[in-house]
Amino acid sequence: MGEDRGTAPRVLGRVVDDMTRCEHYRGETDIVALKFACCGEYYPCYRCHEEAADHPLARWREQDRQQSAVLCGACRSELSIDEYLRAGACPRCAALFNPNCRLHHDIYFDFPAEAS
Repeated sequence: MGEDRGTAPRVLGRVVDDMTRCEHYRGETDIVALKFACCGEYYPCYRCHEEAADHPLARWREQDRQQSAVLCGACRSELSIDEYLRAGACPRCAALFNPNCRLHHDIYFDFPAEAS
């Protein structure tokens, strides 16, 4: 199933399974964890970050688009922000991502969402 889960980054917050689903978002396609620009830690969602981190959230900037900051919970591959924003599924394992995550773009990213 992709990379060895023992070498994958840790995911903090209220994680409920090994595919990075959390107490807040645990649908079939909720399998993405995001690294936060403020702390460099992965969380399943902004709500998990708000609950667990001792600092305010910072958003990724346009110039950070090549930064590895997205973790596919299915294969544990790290994706660049740009790869993630251009995909509806993991480019490594083809696992589908929740399309409704796009509704939260402004929470994670400090640049406009591209029209789909």
